[in-house]
Amino acid sequence: MNADISIMRANRQHVLTHHEGRVTGADAMTERSFFSLDGPLDVAPGGGQVRAANFAGLANVARSLGRDARGIVERHGMEARVLTDPESLIAPQQVADTFEYCSTVFDDALFGLHIATLQDPEVFGCVTALCRAAPTVRAGIRCLIDFLPVVHAPDCEVVLMEGRETAELAWLVNTDIGANDQANYQAAMLNVKLLKAMGGPAFRPSWISLSAEPRGCDLPELERELGCKVLSRRNRNSVGFPVQQLEQPVPSANRLLYKLLGSYLQRVKTEHSQSIVDRVDSYIRGSLASGKCTIERCAEKMGTSVRTLQSRLAAEGTRFSELVEQQREKLARAHLAENRLSLDEIADRLGYGEQTSFGRAFKRWTGMTPQQFRTGH
Repeated sequence: MNADISIMRANRQHVLTHHEGRVTGADAMTERSFFSLDGPLDVAPGGGQVRAANFAGLANVARSLGRDARGIVERHGMEARVLTDPESLIAPQQVADTFEYCSTVFDDALFGLHIATLQDPEVFGCVTALCRAAPTVRAGIRCLIDFLPVVHAPDCEVVLMEGRETAELAWLVNTDIGANDQANYQAAMLNVKLLKAMGGPAFRPSWISLSAEPRGCDLPELERELGCKVLSRRNRNSVGFPVQQLEQPVPSANRLLYKLLGSYLQRVKTEHSQSIVDRVDSYIRGSLASGKCTIERCAEKMGTSVRTLQSRLAAEGTRFSELVEQQREKLARAHLAENRLSLDEIADRLGYGEQTSFGRAFKRWTGMTPQQFRTGH
C-alpha cells in the first residue's frame, strides 16, 4: 500500500433532495408528508450496543448439531428473543463471547466463517439495501462508512484506504471486547459478500487481512471460502481489492431507493442522540401504529429491563406513559393540520382502538375536539 494513503472516515454528510425549487403553503405541507416519515422506524442502537442480527441462523446451526441455541444465548446473559428478533439490542461483548463459546462446544475453529456463509449481508440492516442501490462501488462504501454505526453497531468503524493500485476496506471495533476471532471471521465473510453484491460478478478480493491467527490446517478452507489469500496481521482486519473497482457501477443501482433511503438514514444520523428520552421517543413514534407500544417492548428493543428503563426515565423527570401521551398529542396535531387522514385513520395511527377514545384524549390535551381543531386550521 502506497504511503500516500487517504483515509475516509464516517463524517461525510449527504444532502439528498428529491427535486429543486421552492414550494410554499399547502403544497409544502402535502409534500413534506409524502416524502417523509413521522420518525425513525426502529430504535437506533446506542454506544455499547449492536443489533442481534449477527445471530441470524444460529438456532438452526445449533439444532443441526444437537444443541439448544436458547441455552447458549441465556448462558451469555441474553434472552431467547435475540434468536428471532434481529432488531434486539445486545452488547458487542455478548456477540464475541457467544461465538467463541460456539467455536469451542461445536469443535469448530472457523465457526464465525461458517455461520456467515449461511447469512446475507442484510445482517448489517437497511444500510445494505442502500449500498446495493448506490450508483458505484465507491458510493456504496461511503454509505457503509456513514451509516453502519448508525443502524447496526455504533462502536464499529469502517475505513476506506486508497493506494495507487489497491484499495482496502477495514473494520475497527472501538472498544475492548477481548477474544473475538470468530466475530472477525464472520465480518470478513459478510464484507466480502457485500462487496461482491456491489461490484458484480467481476469483483474479486485481492487479499484479506485478519487480526486472528488461524491454524495452518484451517488456512486453506479460509482462503477457499473467502476467495483470496488470507494474511495474518496484528490488529488489522481488512479486505484489499483493485482500486479501479471503486468506480465500477453497481448492478442493482436504484436512483429512487438510493435517494429516499439515503435521506432517511441521514435524518436518523443527524437526529440520533444518546439521550434515553430521545431514544424512547423514537421507539414510540415507530410503534404507535402497531398497537404494541409498551414499556416492556421498548425495554426489549433497548436491551435492558423494564425496571432499569423506568429508573433512567425517572432520573430525567418523566415516565413512559407521559412520553406516549406527548408523542400522541404531537402527531395528532400534525395529522389534523395536514387534513389528509380521516379521524379514524389518525386514531388508528396513534394506537387507539376507536375514534371515541382518541377524541376524549385530544380534548383532554387541547380543550377542543379533533374536528374543532381541524376546522381551525
